[in-house]
Amino acid sequence: MANEFLIKSMASSSCSTSDRNNEENLYQSWMYNQNQELNELENAATLARENQKNDTELNQLLARMVNNFQGYVNGRSRLARVDVSPYFAPTWCTPLENSVLWIGGCRPSSFIRLIYALCGMEIESHLNEFLQGTKIGDFGQLSGEQVTMIDKLQRKIIVEERKHCSKLASLQEDVVDQPIATAAKNRENEEEPLNKHGQGMTTLLEEADELRMNALKEILGILTPIQGVEYLAAAKRIRLCLQRWGKKREQEHNN
Repeated sequence: MANEFLIKSMASSSCSTSDRNNEENLYQSWMYNQNQELNELENAATLARENQKNDTELNQLLARMVNNFQGYVNGRSRLARVDVSPYFAPTWCTPLENSVLWIGGCRPSSFIRLIYALCGMEIESHLNEFLQGTKIGDFGQLSGEQVTMIDKLQRKIIVEERKHCSKLASLQEDVVDQPIATAAKNRENEEEPLNKHGQGMTTLLEEADELRMNALKEILGILTPIQGVEYLAAAKRIRLCLQRWGKKREQEHNN
């Protein structure tokens, strides 16, 4: 019996290690792609300002970026169905990065806040020109219709976020409720409630990823092609900076 238990434990440990390696490899590959895509977006924005890239070419670039994101989400979803827990506190991210996670990723409403931040930065850096009515940049020139659509989208996203937060709270409460408490006491069928909890967390992660994906698509549908390129570039720049700041802070604490 002892040998049988040891063999099962070793097999489970080996499987878990392999799963974690796959999860981390997928993430590291995604982050590497973020850097490559940022270079593409910055180059495209420069060429567009020089009239060397048209809206059709910019839209094709944006569509490819969205498809890449969807591919990452799909790959992550497949791995999460095997082992979802790491996505809520990934060991491949720094504590700083984990501190801003919302259900395994960025909070979708932050996508909207980035638009307003970009608008504010453009207006602030060219305040005199703005007050004189001079065109100051793509994000400083959001139309009234765009602002209305963005505000409506933000309200919709916040409603959905609250629903997801409520689901997460319920799952966290359920984990110490009767099913697991009973299993812990009787030491019988202890895996069953944990598996059920994992399935619920996986579904929640997939729903949160779907909300993120839909929010991004709707935002790019509201923005002009050049605005979309600059928006995605800013988003990727922030994500890469957050990773860099997190690693720097870790080094400082370790030293």
